[in-house]
Amino acid sequence: QVQLVESGGGLVQPGGSLRLSCVASGSIFRLAIVGWYRQTPGKQRDLVAAINTSGTTNYADLVKGRFTISRDNAKNTVYLQMNSLKPEDTAVYYCNAGSISFLMNGDYWGQGTQVTVSS
Repeated sequence: QVQLVESGGGLVQPGGSLRLSCVASGSIFRLAIVGWYRQTPGKQRDLVAAINTSGTTNYADLVKGRFTISRDNAKNTVYLQMNSLKPEDTAVYYCNAGSISFLMNGDYWGQGTQVTVSS
């Protein structure tokens, strides 16, 4: 069983930065793609960024050039560095693990962390 715990969300002004962390328990973490998704009320959960075990990354067009995903396998941790934040980045951000493809999400989800971008 894999457990994912996110942290790092909060309130930030437009143009500011936040770094989200996802700490995982369970060995599958090292064998799988880990991604960050976000969701706003009434909308589906969308991929933000994902990274595989080799460090290959995949980003949503809306965040390219502003967000950076990275992973530290020794610490079972994936990070999402978010820069130049915009109000439209406001959402609950979820960590996901277990997929073997960038085209689908894995079976494991964290509880989510709220990111609010507002002046």
